[in-house]
Amino acid sequence: MYMAHQPAARAKKPYEIRERTFLFACDVTRAMLKLHTRGRIAAAFSLQIVAAAASAASNLEESDDASSDRDFRSKERIVLRELKEVKVRLRLLLAVNLLSNEEGVLVQEATELVKIVATIIRNNTLKRRAIVTAGVLGIWVLGFGIWVLM
Repeated sequence: MYMAHQPAARAKKPYEIRERTFLFACDVTRAMLKLHTRGRIAAAFSLQIVAAAASAASNLEESDDASSDRDFRSKERIVLRELKEVKVRLRLLLAVNLLSNEEGVLVQEATELVKIVATIIRNNTLKRRAIVTAGVLGIWVLGFGIWVLM
């Protein structure tokens, strides 16, 4: 997919966001295992990054079983925050040369995942607003003068 150490295993990124985030968390964990041995600061960062990446993947799985749209958006917002945290910390490690350029592709994947999750949240919010607006105002159906109240 995007890590150079596994070109044959994942030549194409998975379309399904939950699987993609899980694979991202796996790749982050592998990269942080190497980083963990490079001193106390690197070790501290590596633990935080792995925790945030794993949390993002876990919360994304949980959002699938949300009890309501509000619960879904809440879990997705947690995922968004965790992915942004991973992205910033990876960028920092890259900037201070604790990550190689090869591992820098993780920053790009984090950026893409942030955009995808933000779009999911935005679309769900817009869908919810449309439903509420339609329910309160009613719907003008096909221009035939039929007013439907929900």
